[in-house]
Amino acid sequence: MVYQDIEKCTNESCTKGLVVTDDQSGEILCSSCGLILVEKTTISGPEQHAFTSEEFFEKSRTGAKTSLAINDMGLSTIIGRTNRDASGCSLSGSMKQTFDRLRMWDSRSKSKSCKTNMKSAFILIDTVQTKLAIPDAVIEEAAYLYRKVKAKKARGCGIDCLALASLYLSCRMANTPRTIPDVASAGNVSIKDLSRHVRILINNLDLKIESYNSSDFVTRVGRTIGASEKSCRDTLTILAKTRETGYSEGKNPIALTASALYVSCTINGERFTQREIAKAAGISNVSLRMRSESILKTFNINDLLNM
Repeated sequence: MVYQDIEKCTNESCTKGLVVTDDQSGEILCSSCGLILVEKTTISGPEQHAFTSEEFFEKSRTGAKTSLAINDMGLSTIIGRTNRDASGCSLSGSMKQTFDRLRMWDSRSKSKSCKTNMKSAFILIDTVQTKLAIPDAVIEEAAYLYRKVKAKKARGCGIDCLALASLYLSCRMANTPRTIPDVASAGNVSIKDLSRHVRILINNLDLKIESYNSSDFVTRVGRTIGASEKSCRDTLTILAKTRETGYSEGKNPIALTASALYVSCTINGERFTQREIAKAAGISNVSLRMRSESILKTFNINDLLNM
């Protein structure tokens, strides 16, 4: 590989040497006399493709990215077990003992309870992210909220519920439609405990959280029950009318979405029971029935038919 910035060897007695780069050691040297011109250069070529984790660690020139969703933020180092220096030479006996002691203290420093709790919380957040398909930006915000509330040492809070509450609130802040029952089911905690921790987090951090937009749940509930595209569009129109008139203020967004979808399906002749739609939305049959009756009483049925 010819190095472009250095055209020839600096040795006066060497006139035919070709300047090459050693990719393994990062040195630029003369191929004729062996004179090292530059040490420890930065390779600017593209990354090699890796299809397995083993190939990634073998071919990658950089480590993992820094992230708040990692307990050490990806900045910690690990002392290897090879007992060899950077040039590949074996360490002496006394140096091996020194590194064994360093490894022992390194492992002990990483076993503190605060770091262990942080690690378990972020493992849970990563697991729920996979189940609910949550974007990475939301996970970063959830990790930031969790670190912030842990710094304030909120009392009476469980690690799992606090991490899931941070994740739910980050979804609310990023307008990513995930409900408390969704997060609680994915994290294997009760809805009551998760709701209590959400309130604790809001009070401790003084957060101003806006409600979800009901229109964000239309596609999700409609696909679950198999509603037609026309019924979903009519549901969006009904929800737009509720926002224009102020009817949606203070209402549960997903309950309002399910009720509007039930009304639009009934108008379009699609026979879905209240139990089917309520189960798809994660609400009770009573809530769906009462909200649907309220929509039909508040809005003129002729206006809904002529949407």
